Amino acid sequence: MLARLSPDVRQYLLITGNYWAFTLTDGALRMLVVLHFHELGYSSLQVALLFLFYEIFGVVTNLIGGWLGARIGLNRTMNIGLAMQVVALSMLLVPAAWLTVPWVMAAQALSGIAKDLNKMSAKSSIKLLVPAERQGALFRWVAALTGSKNALKGVGFFLGGALLTSIGFRAAVAAMAVALALILLMGMALLKRDLGRAKSKPKFREILSKSRAINLLSAARLFLFGARDVWFVVALPVFLAQSLGWDFWQVGGFMAAWVIGYGIVQSVAPFVIGRRPGHAPGGRSAFGWAAALAVIPAAMALLLTRPVAPQNVLIVGLAIFGVLFAINSALHSYLIVSYAAEDGVSLDVGFYYMANALGRLLGTVLSGWVFQVAGLGACLWISAILIAIAASVSTGLPERLEERFGSPHA
Repeated sequence: MLARLSPDVRQYLLITGNYWAFTLTDGALRMLVVLHFHELGYSSLQVALLFLFYEIFGVVTNLIGGWLGARIGLNRTMNIGLAMQVVALSMLLVPAAWLTVPWVMAAQALSGIAKDLNKMSAKSSIKLLVPAERQGALFRWVAALTGSKNALKGVGFFLGGALLTSIGFRAAVAAMAVALALILLMGMALLKRDLGRAKSKPKFREILSKSRAINLLSAARLFLFGARDVWFVVALPVFLAQSLGWDFWQVGGFMAAWVIGYGIVQSVAPFVIGRRPGHAPGGRSAFGWAAALAVIPAAMALLLTRPVAPQNVLIVGLAIFGVLFAINSALHSYLIVSYAAEDGVSLDVGFYYMANALGRLLGTVLSGWVFQVAGLGACLWISAILIAIAASVSTGLPERLEERFGSPHA
């Protein structure tokens, strides 16, 4: 059956399968580490610290990884990411006495680098498989890849808990390492060897984008993801547990279900936005959907001060927020691939996802600090402000196709 497909479709399926396998194990690993080290007696702060380098290294990896992909090819950066994840998993197979906080932080740092190399490579590759004039198809392909990834990440949370319960930590980690090693061998054999390699070797100083559209979109992405994580990462689960009395499985299951639903909405975003024939979404769409999203956390913050059940406010509000945020995220993911220069596409995509990682890091830090000082309501107000900034920045994004492709790095 695969032999009857076009070469580009076969490459897309290989890239997507590679990305799916990595994402599934990445979500499972996060849940395995949280649950296992909680069982070992680690405090919540120590468990949180285990993921600190995972996020920090995402900023650096996306910036350098894009440059590396343009020099050596995206097939190699994707395979390097898989290999690093196998090493990171193997580091967790040492005797329990060796699993100190610094050792596990190092393993998670390696895993964070691997994750962002894999993501940057997958997203950049699609640009090279779809003709520039087929923007509708590009939107659908990017949305399908991004949405399925996030849905699988949620499934990975459940998989991690199931594996820990059924076969234990070491066996679960070993099984995932073996599975990824097999995927790595398949990728080395079947992915195009010159995929994404720039015609001229880009210099290291070129990692900072010179495109106004990409700089604006990256800034909007930073504020958008900072707005999500400022209340979603720390404040929300702690509030659910402490203030509403939810147990660990209720919190974890709720968050995993939200991520799965978020991914499904991302996948169908091209049909939700309702593109006209021959028209691809641009700056006006990015502004409109961000402006609509900004209303939700502000409304939630107001309702939390009224005599309304907080649980109802959070469940309904988070559902609406998830739908609108998924559409915003899918739209941004399409726009960066659309705006990126075809030669050395990973330079632009890597720069953009560096901003994404920086936004997640900013949001995570703010979430813990603001929630501790002023509570969940303050986190929601900051979220609304950050989204409003993202919407404002989006007004400068180009709208017409000729504005995107006429001078990619003007």
